[in-house]
Amino acid sequence: MTTGKSWCLLRGLKFALLAVVAAAALGAVVMTLWNWLMPDLFGWHAISFWQALGLLVLSKILLGGWHGRHGHHHMHWRARMMERWEHMTDEEREKFRQGLRHRHCWHRHGDATPPAAEPGP
Repeated sequence: MTTGKSWCLLRGLKFALLAVVAAAALGAVVMTLWNWLMPDLFGWHAISFWQALGLLVLSKILLGGWHGRHGHHHMHWRARMMERWEHMTDEEREKFRQGLRHRHCWHRHGDATPPAAEPGP
């Protein structure tokens, strides 16, 4: 059984690994598409993997892409959650907070343990 701190560390490492794999995959896709299309269509030079990653970052900065969950849907969800929060009792609110702490590694003083796994079928 893992402790709360090691469980959070493991979860953070999994997230970091996923981010690195996603960046590598996106960089490879951009490089492949660029090198497949641009030299033949426009006579431009082929690019390296690192240049492709640089193009992804530059496009994020200049175009502001990859926004995620912002916009109208996010505001609707927030309004629904605020309404639900107002109708909760103090006990329900504390139970909700405890669930968030377990789910998002927001433990106080390292005294909480990770959520138990759901039993299989």
